[in-house]
Amino acid sequence: MRPLHPDDQPVRLGTLEQQVMNVLWDRGSSTIREIIDELPTEPAYTTIATVLRNLERKHLVGAHRRRRSVRYHARHSRDVHAANLMSQALDASGDRAASILHFVEGISDDDAALLREYLRRPAPDEHR
Repeated sequence: MRPLHPDDQPVRLGTLEQQVMNVLWDRGSSTIREIIDELPTEPAYTTIATVLRNLERKHLVGAHRRRRSVRYHARHSRDVHAANLMSQALDASGDRAASILHFVEGISDDDAALLREYLRRPAPDEHR
């Protein structure tokens, strides 16, 4: 699963799009009917079909067609999607460094410890 290309538009999800993505991330590959069965409301079949087409257009969902059945899957994991959103927010901020510093100042002690531990690890090219 590739991260979004820097030229891709920010991926803003509506409430129903987010719910559909959550089903695909939690359940894995699913048909439209299976997605509907997992949602808190029961939207029309055509509504979910339209949402999935929009998510395909946004490069978030892929489809595997077999005979008359179509199964949809998330193209990116939830954590890759979240990282892409954070990167897009930093790109749009106008002051990337200030935004990163404000973000880090607001994270929990556990998240700060995780970040410190990660930054202490050797860089990938230092293993050579």
